[in-house]
Amino acid sequence: MTTPTGLPLTNWRKSSYSNQDGGNCVEVADRLPGLVPVRDSKDPQGPALFFPADAWSAFVAHIGR
Repeated sequence: MTTPTGLPLTNWRKSSYSNQDGGNCVEVADRLPGLVPVRDSKDPQGPALFFPADAWSAFVAHIGR
């Protein structure tokens, strides 16, 4: 599900796997109960994807194996 940007008071943090050259950059935001917004850091004004927190946790656990 995509939504317009403009999340008030959202602190975005870049994935620790993103490189310093600006490639492969994924950012997530904290402090939204039950939701995890995800965006492309190369397009911070673009849309964000919103995932249920439990689904995001399962995804992260799966790719971390």
